Amino acid sequence: MNKILGIIGGGQLGMMLTEAAKQMPEHISEVIVLDPNVNCPAAKAGAKQIVGNFSDKNAIVELSLQSDIITYEIESGDADALMSIKEPITINPSPEILRIVQDKYLQKKFLDENKIPVTDFVPISSEPDLEQKILQFGYPAMLKLRRGAYDGRGNYKIEVPGQIAQGYSRFGSNPVFLEKHVDFLCEISVIGARSTKGEIAVYSPVENIHEENILRMSIAPARITKRVSEQAEQIARKVMNAFQGSGVFGIEMFVTHDERVLVNEIAPRVHNSGHHTLQSSATSQFEQHLRAILGLKLGKTDLLHYAVMSNILGPKDLKGRCESVNLEQTEGVYLKWYKKDEIKPLRKMGHFNVVDINDTRKIDSLISRSDEIRKSISFTMER
Repeated sequence: MNKILGIIGGGQLGMMLTEAAKQMPEHISEVIVLDPNVNCPAAKAGAKQIVGNFSDKNAIVELSLQSDIITYEIESGDADALMSIKEPITINPSPEILRIVQDKYLQKKFLDENKIPVTDFVPISSEPDLEQKILQFGYPAMLKLRRGAYDGRGNYKIEVPGQIAQGYSRFGSNPVFLEKHVDFLCEISVIGARSTKGEIAVYSPVENIHEENILRMSIAPARITKRVSEQAEQIARKVMNAFQGSGVFGIEMFVTHDERVLVNEIAPRVHNSGHHTLQSSATSQFEQHLRAILGLKLGKTDLLHYAVMSNILGPKDLKGRCESVNLEQTEGVYLKWYKKDEIKPLRKMGHFNVVDINDTRKIDSLISRSDEIRKSISFTMER
């Protein structure tokens, strides 16, 4: 029997989940999203929209009254409100997982308690506490907000003792914690899925290139050794078994110079670094998420084509209503435009995948081509 799917969040991830749901009419009859932005990207893709804040308890209850199953594309939903929703409505991943993940200190503690490798970390209660505890780690060290941070916002690198006061005051009275700095070789992520029946499937690790703490490019497969790749996939499976959640998880990791893999953060949802799966894999991460939360057999995760995903970010000097992006779509280049009304500096406006359709397995050529395309991009603004 097909179901009405509710999604907390109607941005680009909600949009691509909506598009995937429309390809599964035998399982999903309608999509409803909760999002504060009128005519959000998911609504433009055909989802019905409830206009409201992600943490608005009344709006969440309204979404539950109209849905059979609820999921999310953003971690900002009110976990307590979601935990109050009773059967027959199902919520995947569970609100308990959301509550843990929303607090990055609790998330690290959960991973550590389940013997999943992470860097050293400690809670911080005051500036004198920070001055004392940073001596355990030395310099540099990372001071991080526990809640509400994304895309590197909420991180402060303390490199010398003189930055302690500035770092602590930067976050006001908001709870923070301290992490030992990781001198990593590269950043990778594994997109994994766990179904309501306990089936697990993982995609090959991808290598992530960040600029100003924002993901610029994901390279599939990651340029890592087979040993590191296998280690990362094993850790991803361990993470999903520890959480016992259903759906897709984006698991961000550091690879150290001595080939250890440490988990950095978990996203209990489809993930930016998994966008390449739209063209590189037999099953996209968006279809996989829906299959997982519906209890269907998970799709194949084999990497059929090498691919490079590049985010299209708003230029630093451009702001206003944007009609479209100008990008040369030649063979093997696939554009996904998010149809956001307003362009802002560094806002994610879309992405494009460059896919090795000829199976040459020359990843460096794909990276070079992606860089050339990104440099040539221009935007058409509304007059």
